[in-house]
Formats: sequence, structure tokens, C-alpha cells
Amino acid sequence: MDTLTFIRQNVRFLGFGLLLMLSSNLGQTFYISLFGAAIRDDFNLGNAEFGAIYSAATMCSALMLAWVGRRIDVLDLRLYVTLVLVGVAVATALLGASTNIYVLGLALFGLRLGAQGLMGHAAVTSMARYFEGRRGRAMSFAALGLPLGEATFPLLAVTALAAIGWRQTWVLSGILVALLIPVFLWLLQGHGERHSRHVEETSSEAEESQWSRRDVLRDKRYYLVIPGVLMPPFVLTGLFFHQTVLAAAKGWTLEWLATAFVGYAVLHVVASLVCGFLVDRFGALKLLVFYQVPLLMGMLVLVLVDDAWAAAAYLSLAGATTGASLPVVNAMWAETYGVTHLGAIKAMNVALMVFATAVSPIAAGMMLDAGISFETIITF
Repeated sequence: MDTLTFIRQNVRFLGFGLLLMLSSNLGQTFYISLFGAAIRDDFNLGNAEFGAIYSAATMCSALMLAWVGRRIDVLDLRLYVTLVLVGVAVATALLGASTNIYVLGLALFGLRLGAQGLMGHAAVTSMARYFEGRRGRAMSFAALGLPLGEATFPLLAVTALAAIGWRQTWVLSGILVALLIPVFLWLLQGHGERHSRHVEETSSEAEESQWSRRDVLRDKRYYLVIPGVLMPPFVLTGLFFHQTVLAAAKGWTLEWLATAFVGYAVLHVVASLVCGFLVDRFGALKLLVFYQVPLLMGMLVLVLVDDAWAAAAYLSLAGATTGASLPVVNAMWAETYGVTHLGAIKAMNVALMVFATAVSPIAAGMMLDAGISFETIITF
């Protein structure tokens, strides 16, 4: 089955995954940070204070995600997604209505857990679980929602921020998320039959091929792989969070750095689609060794070059690794440990990823405050 035929035959369920990934951008650091200055001014917070609240909310969401994320293995997907959307809608509106730092922290916790964590988790787990043999292409198609949001959300946010203010923007976002619930349920029509077929197919598989989360934690291979899996989001979150400092250190203007993100988005899309096809053809394990090579090359460019073109090169190469990671890494979990308990396994890994993204801005900030140069940090 060619890719276009595959998309046509599964357009509704694939659209569900893409829309869920697109919506998950509401909880991503790049989007929330656009409102950082307005939030800090409104609550009279310094950079360190707001960063501490944000990191605390992120770490708490990571701890909760490991438990909440595993429920996708036992709950009907339609109910699970509805509950997640309701939670995100409440958190989004609560951020706009927050009156003190405690409510602010609670709202950020809900956004990081629901949008950044559970929305992407549900999309990827669903694509990997129900598209045996085509999971690479399914995940790469759904993953297009991320760069689509990266390309459109900042412009929409800046426009809304200027027109109606940051609070009204987030309240309106909460209303829009709530209105999307019927759309998601429409996209999931016929899921009961899909799940029944999946249960029949997996029930005939050998039980030993379906690992539980406890089994995975006893597997030595897991501890060899997970540091490498966590490294790209750890590194890139630290760089993105402190991108204004990086630009100043390199002598780049913020306008040029923002323009260079186009290369990140383009390579993100290209690498995701190409690697999705390659995963289906060769398997994820064979690609696992190579998908971080572009990021390594991008780091070398940052260390060795200060010219303006280095920004575009580093971001484009980073986008290639980011785009490749979703189909390669998530298909690898399914290939290695099966899909029966995939939600629990992925929830554990997503929780570790969220925790890593909470630590890196603090770690990088402490090193920068200590006078360590960006080149030294990146080399390390």
C-alpha cells in the first residue's frame, strides 16, 4: 500500500492524531514563553521567579504523567481524549483568569501535563498501537501537527496579545479547546470496531512479546537506550529557553534567529516523513543509531562558527533530529516491547522527557550565571 492510499483509507483517524499533536503546542515551552513578559509584568515576577514556577509546574506534571498516561491502556480512547481535552480547556482558561501565583502555577501544571504531555502521548500511542506495519508513516503524519503549530501559533499569539491581551487570549483558547471535543469524537467514529480488531490480532501474539512496564524496568537494554533518547529534548530545551542569551553571545539579531526557525520547521517535517517511511521499511532499531547525528553536527556548528549562517544551519540540523525522533523512538518502543502495555511504557518515558526539559533550563542558566560560555556548555 503506497503512502497516499494509506492516508486516504485512514484519513479520519490520522487526522485525529494530527489535530491532537497540533493542539499539544498550547503546552509547549516555545508557545508559553511568548506570554512570559506579560505574565511577569502582571504578577511582578522576575525572570528567576517565573522560571522557578514554570519548572516546578513542569516537574510536578512529569511525576503525574507516569500514572495518568498509563490509563490509556485501559480506558476507551474516546473517553480518555475527552477527559484530557476537558482538563486542558480548564487549565487554559484558568491561566487567563489566574489572580495569584498559586493559581498561575496550577494552570501551568495543567497545561504542561495535559497539552504538552498527555495530548502528544495519546496521539503517538494511538498511531503506534493501531497501525501495525504502518506505524512509522502514521506517526510521521500525526507529527506534522507539531511543526504546523510552530509555524502558526507564534503569529496567532502575537496578534491576539496585541489585540485583546494575554489573559483574554488564554481564556479564548480554553473555549476553543472545549469546542474541539465534538470534532475529536467525530474523527474517532468507528473506533470501537478498530479496537476490537486490534484486540483480536494481539490476543494471538505470544504473551512474552508484550512487556509490562515492570518488565521494561528490569531490562538492561532500556538503561542503555534511555539516556540517548532523553538527550535531544534536554539539549534543545536548554538552548531554546536561553535563545536570547545565545543570540547575544553570537552577535545574531533576534529577528534573524526567528527567521532561522523556518529551517527548523522545514527539516522537522521532511525528516519526520522520510523516517516514517524508513521505519516501516527497515525497522526503527536500525535507524536508532543514526537519528541524533544531525543534532551532533548542529552542536559542532554552534561551537565552531559565529557567522549568521550558523543559526540557520544549527536549527535546521536540530529540526532533522527532532522530526526523526518521533517515528524512530516511538516505533522502537513498540517493536521491542509490544503494544499491549505501550501506554504505560510511553507514559514513563514521556515523564522522564518532561523532567529532562524541566531540568535543562535551570542547569544551563546556572552555568551561564557562573560565567561559563555557551561554547563550553554546548561542547560539554
